[in-house]
Amino acid sequence: MGDYPPSNRMAADKPTRGADRNLGLADRAEPATEEMLLPSLDDGITLLDIDGGRGVPILQSLVLDHLLLHDGPAFWVDANGHATTTTLAQITPSQRLLDRIHVARGFTAYQHYGAVDNLPTAVNHAIQKSTAVTSTSSRQSSTHSEDSSPHTPSLIVAPAADIQYRSDDTLSEQHAETLQARTLARLATYADSYDVPVLVTRSTIDEFTAPVATAANHHLECEQTRMGPRLVGDEFETLVYPVDDGAYYQTTFAYWRQLLATRATQVGLEPATPPSSTSSPAGVGTGVTADGETTSLTTSPLLDAWTAPGGR
Repeated sequence: MGDYPPSNRMAADKPTRGADRNLGLADRAEPATEEMLLPSLDDGITLLDIDGGRGVPILQSLVLDHLLLHDGPAFWVDANGHATTTTLAQITPSQRLLDRIHVARGFTAYQHYGAVDNLPTAVNHAIQKSTAVTSTSSRQSSTHSEDSSPHTPSLIVAPAADIQYRSDDTLSEQHAETLQARTLARLATYADSYDVPVLVTRSTIDEFTAPVATAANHHLECEQTRMGPRLVGDEFETLVYPVDDGAYYQTTFAYWRQLLATRATQVGLEPATPPSSTSSPAGVGTGVTADGETTSLTTSPLLDAWTAPGGR
């Protein structure tokens, strides 16, 4: 990746390569629907490497942007607190998007692998539930992919795919590597069987996470710069997002919220206010997670790890 020019301003009429489709979108009243604010996620495993931190808003923005353009739920196997509802609520252009995100959290290596292994069960459960109420939710935007369905998965997310296997003191190094490899193999299988993107990140780049890069079909890099975030992929590059006064958005919640609000306008999605309370499935009581958090338990133990909306 090249260096930026020394000036902290860049003329909006001099786009660079793939970044030209991003310039001006953030402050345009009626943006062209064909323009892209963020890189699209193709089928297969996409590895997102983020320089300078965990990049939670960046990861979540890519997920929300994908959901705006595709029908169907996202299934998120979380590690290291990436699926925080607080962050999602701050940047989402509509709370209805959060209803389409199903989250399972793994606090140990075995829990993380178990959540990945049980994903088909959670998918089948979600399909059965969504098809039962399909008559009341038939939103289909012309900007959505023709191949997307409101019932089948549109995206699988596994941030920090290495962290639990790296930090679990109960595993030998060889066992940790084997369990991580099985997790990556499962994710690759789901990408093929569901024909959807699988978005993964890794906690650091080293020998232990080399298999994550090997398993990936696509690679995105995000560099934190003084002008804001720069995303670079095989067919995408973004440099800056200028606004009317010549300033540039930085890597803040307001930045990502603005981009997603523009995308929501493109696809005709009006912001929705979340209900004051949500109904929960019939359960058998409550339990305590590994981090001391109280949660309700359903009658299906395999589905207890999976929650919706937005991991609540």
